[in-house]
Amino acid sequence: MANQNDSFIDEVTDDLRRDRLFTAFRRFGWIAIALILVLVAGSAWREYSSGQAEKSARAWGDAVLAAQDSPDRATALAAIDAKGSGGRKLLSEMLAAGAEAEAGQADKASERLLAAAEANPQDPLLHDLALLKAVMVAGPTMDAAKRDGILSQLSKPGAPYELLALEQKAVALIGAGRSEDATMLIRQIQQKDGLSEALRRRLAEMMITLGADPEDAQGPGPQTMPIAPSE
Repeated sequence: MANQNDSFIDEVTDDLRRDRLFTAFRRFGWIAIALILVLVAGSAWREYSSGQAEKSARAWGDAVLAAQDSPDRATALAAIDAKGSGGRKLLSEMLAAGAEAEAGQADKASERLLAAAEANPQDPLLHDLALLKAVMVAGPTMDAAKRDGILSQLSKPGAPYELLALEQKAVALIGAGRSEDATMLIRQIQQKDGLSEALRRRLAEMMITLGADPEDAQGPGPQTMPIAPSE
């Protein structure tokens, strides 16, 4: 008799559990279905977005290649539709500036680079690269104070193009006839970590031009020395 009672109680308990499960499913099952739909939709959207991004990048690359064959490369490159991408727009302007520099329009190329960098500050690497190229393209024709300000910004410790900006500072000092200051700065650059072999070679060549020992040597150098000649 006890076994029959226990069996009856177990059956009733199982029925109650099933009823509660079905009730919970009817009440909250839509949440699980919604979550599944969201996951499926999210995955589909990622696939679509990835495909669109790849398609857009390929179209931009094809446009760049086509512009390279244009009679007026600078105009064609600058006119490429960046599809709302600030980075691509900045790259297009840098390529256009390169075409102008090759055509002997250094001042125009430098101004284009400066304007492009100012209009697209979102990507620090490309922004700073455009500024550095503007200084390099313009050379001594750029206003000395303006050049000094840009290079001081780019040569801050930890900046992506710190070493190259310091190199341009040394070039500017040489151009201003400040050989001793240039030598001191080059010595300082030579002691920094992360010098590429190409940069190390260029620094040594500058030291030879200045009549100094091209080998690395310890010694302090002017980090924030103004380039503009004193009045």
